[in-house]
Amino acid sequence: MHPAKERIAAVFGRSQGSGYLLAPNLVLTAAHVIGDCAHPRVIVPGGTGQVRCKVVWSRDDNRRCDVALLVGERDLVPEEAALSFEPLVWGRAYDLRVWPGAQAVGFPHVQRDAAGELDTEQVVGSLKPGSNLLSGRHVLDSEHGAPLPPDDGGSPWAGMSGAAVFVDGLLAGVVCADPAGWRHGRLTVTPSATLWQDFAFLSACLLAGHKPESRSLASPRQLEIEAFERRLRDYVVGKSGELTIIGLTLSDGEGETWPLDAAYLSLELTGGGTGPAGAGQGRYEPGEWPAENSTPSPQRAEEALAGHRRVLLRGAAGSGKTTLLQWLATITARGDLPPGLGHLSGCLPLTLPLRTLIRRGELPQPEEFLATAAGPLAGLPAAQGWVTRRLTEGTALLLIDGVDEVPEADRRRTLIWVKDLLAAYPDARYVITTRPSAVREGWLADTGFTELELLPMSRGDVISFIDRWHDAAGARHHEPLRAFRDALTTAVVTKRDLGMLATNPLMCALICALNRSRKGYLPHGRMELYRAALELLLVRRDRERGVVTGGDGPELEHAQQVALLQKIAYWLIRNGRSVIEWHKAVEILDRALPAMPAVAARGSAEDILRHLVLRSGLLRRPTTETLDFIHRTFQDYLGAQAAVDDWDFDVLVNHAHDSQWEDVLRMAVGHAPPRARAELLRMLLERGDKEPGHRARLHLLAAACLEHATEVDWEVRARVEEAVGELVPPRGLEAARELAAAGQVVLDLLPGPEGLTDEVAHAVVVTATMVAAEKARPLLSRYVDHPHPQVRAQLAWAWDGFETASCESADRAQRRDEA
Repeated sequence: MHPAKERIAAVFGRSQGSGYLLAPNLVLTAAHVIGDCAHPRVIVPGGTGQVRCKVVWSRDDNRRCDVALLVGERDLVPEEAALSFEPLVWGRAYDLRVWPGAQAVGFPHVQRDAAGELDTEQVVGSLKPGSNLLSGRHVLDSEHGAPLPPDDGGSPWAGMSGAAVFVDGLLAGVVCADPAGWRHGRLTVTPSATLWQDFAFLSACLLAGHKPESRSLASPRQLEIEAFERRLRDYVVGKSGELTIIGLTLSDGEGETWPLDAAYLSLELTGGGTGPAGAGQGRYEPGEWPAENSTPSPQRAEEALAGHRRVLLRGAAGSGKTTLLQWLATITARGDLPPGLGHLSGCLPLTLPLRTLIRRGELPQPEEFLATAAGPLAGLPAAQGWVTRRLTEGTALLLIDGVDEVPEADRRRTLIWVKDLLAAYPDARYVITTRPSAVREGWLADTGFTELELLPMSRGDVISFIDRWHDAAGARHHEPLRAFRDALTTAVVTKRDLGMLATNPLMCALICALNRSRKGYLPHGRMELYRAALELLLVRRDRERGVVTGGDGPELEHAQQVALLQKIAYWLIRNGRSVIEWHKAVEILDRALPAMPAVAARGSAEDILRHLVLRSGLLRRPTTETLDFIHRTFQDYLGAQAAVDDWDFDVLVNHAHDSQWEDVLRMAVGHAPPRARAELLRMLLERGDKEPGHRARLHLLAAACLEHATEVDWEVRARVEEAVGELVPPRGLEAARELAAAGQVVLDLLPGPEGLTDEVAHAVVVTATMVAAEKARPLLSRYVDHPHPQVRAQLAWAWDGFETASCESADRAQRRDEA
């Protein structure tokens, strides 16, 4: 395949040179042709005329590289010519074999006609990778010698600089100089391999619409390797390109899998700092690192990972660490990378799950990686020596998943294993994942790793996740599933319990699956949702992932873990805290163990607590000296059960006016057996009757508690409904203001406009707008078309208070405090 003439360009910058169109508006040329010219001009024969261009990348180091990329203000060729462009593939030499039939087409000065008009010259010869080897350039030896030199003694090839060099249809380099000592019989060439090693160049190509692809200028052995690599890429895409939800207990017994492309959601990460040893290792451009004391803004995964060659990714259980690795493996294997990840172009990913490797004894050596990442291909002849060659070249991406799933006793040797890899193969790319509590902060900082942490999902992320989940499950072709999706999208905003729980992909997927299995009936399923989540995190997730827990501490049954976690949660609630000191948590368990001899026989209180932190997925260590729950809602759920078990109803009711205890009260009613439930509700009503200042809140809270009351004495239910019936819906403005003072709890009880008088509808809208919570938005949206002018006026007055950006910011802050 010869270069199409429509892609050959003349470039006018500091001097005249040649160029080649990578895309209709993207020109490849030599950097010295451009020099310091800010806006060179380019013309293509038969094109759209001279086009002003912008230099988007340039490197002229007078030795290895002399190349520039230009982007035109418009396309340089007509649309019909652009449509005829054949796909461009770069060619890279992996050995010193001489390649005959190489060619370069450009616009040398000597080829101008009598009128001084440009014309092309096709230089044919042999590409010699072994010549100029030390300078990192190749040589194009002409078969026919050079033209006569000009009278001024300059190069007879002047104007050829920037011409693309092709071998067997592959773009092998860019002409950059004419060494006079060889009688002008050869041209030096910047090889394509030099450009493929430059992250900024690859990113500039991607941003301009050219997706670089490459093949080798290959010997038979190299062709065999390339065939193997194509099979490996296909294998990785097939293996990593599907998401699996682990541990879902669905009524129909189905598991959940779907294509990664359809369901992957880019989450936000924070962090980005490296230790002092990170220069030149963690990121390609150290000058762009944040200052030592800065707090980097959250970024989407593809932005946060941009340019980083060594990353330690932290995230709580279910936060999406493994899914992020799957996404990285898939897009890298495909070569379908966003611009920020251009430094991974040409890499092949190998995923190494530590939970599997550690059970085999010694951690694997590099040539054993294929057996783990792509076992069926590891025995092929081309696989021999392949991993070590790729690691040495820096074109392997090692995705090491789950440091936290390595028993604590083995973490030291895991660290040594990682550092040995780094010392032997410093140019390879590495991403390592862990839960935050498993390794200390800065665990790999001395080796230049950048530490990033996955953040809880924002409300927009949650809604996008729900939409993608249901699309993958077939909502586009299934009307009931679309209805379930719409109802759930509304519920995660209007039902604070769901909104607080849906902060990571695991919990969102659980909610979606339970919503579908229950035919969209989630409002009464909160307690079941928590029970399913606890079983998922405490038992099923590790069991179904094949994690051996006994080797890292005492293996505890589900009920035993729940009982211990309840005690810590209830201590936090009673003391109005969300964080407990480590030594206090140890003391709490130590006091509990005498009553649990089966647990006490399995280890000390500290051993048991350490195991709960590492494996439960419910506890985390913000610092080495403190402990908290990953979700405040789990703390409330477990603490409420402990309060019910201890019959601490007086404590619950005496704190019922405190918004921090609201969820605890509601879940305590859900945990309690029917007689105890009736007693607790009766006590709430009686306190409300005795204390007018708290009456509305306590009576409304009693009504909200009915949501979790599967069975309630009919007399108590009637009393609750009678008490709240005097409050909801409000009959006028004064009642609306009083009701709004009860806080967000009222929003779950306010009705839509159907069947209400204009005055009551206005009072409902006043109540919701005075509460001024984002979760009021779906309710208020139901009143948008209400005919009563006062309703519309109230909505118009209040709507500015529901700005998306500010609500999103406040929501995110609340989630981070609670998650």
